[in-house]
Amino acid sequence: MKIITSKNIQNLSLISFVAITILIWNIPGGKILLYPFTILSTWFHELAHGFSAILLGGDFHKIVIFPDGSGYAQFSYSSLFFDNIGKSIVAGAGPIGPSVIGAIFVMSSVKEKSTRIVMYLFSIFLISTSIIWIRPIISWGFFIILIFSILITQIATKANDKFKIFTLQFIAVQAFLSVYQSMGYLFSSGAIVDGNHNLSDTAVISENLFLPYWFWGAIILLINIILIYYSFNYYYKKVKIY
Repeated sequence: MKIITSKNIQNLSLISFVAITILIWNIPGGKILLYPFTILSTWFHELAHGFSAILLGGDFHKIVIFPDGSGYAQFSYSSLFFDNIGKSIVAGAGPIGPSVIGAIFVMSSVKEKSTRIVMYLFSIFLISTSIIWIRPIISWGFFIILIFSILITQIATKANDKFKIFTLQFIAVQAFLSVYQSMGYLFSSGAIVDGNHNLSDTAVISENLFLPYWFWGAIILLINIILIYYSFNYYYKKVKIY
């Protein structure tokens, strides 16, 4: 008989979280249960737009998150480095951002020490970036992110290491699967946000470079799949070693 150990459970956790999340999505009321993670994924997405704008010489003004889970990042376009290429990079950063965060979390969860460090940093990052950029400050989006910050801080300081690992991995899986949730947006020319029609991120890339928006949607989807694959592959290889 094969003995189930904590290491065996850790090996199964990532795949289990994927299966559980997909199952919850497909049961009545499931999306409501995962609603806070929808807000968190929007925060990841919009923050990726803003940070990439900063890195390319622009100004990041604010993030607005609406109760329905949609949102936008406001930043300067005119001063970006590389002109149209810079605008395209900023547009593409949004739908790739959650998977980048997810990959960092998965790879960090290999060791208990790195998990603790990332959780502390994540908590600080959540609250600091929210205070600086989420507007209005009294809003549903800010409230949800604040709750996440408090919970993550409590887990980082009081929970045992295994629970910290599971928490980090669960958040990572939600970030990864948010790409699936936004698949329609990724392969569309635009969407309604706060009653206004806006170009999709892929349509912005198409407008500033060449080829249709669906081509860039496919490229971004491929990048996300690669990030997920390599982070999972890295994790399972490392877990076998320790």
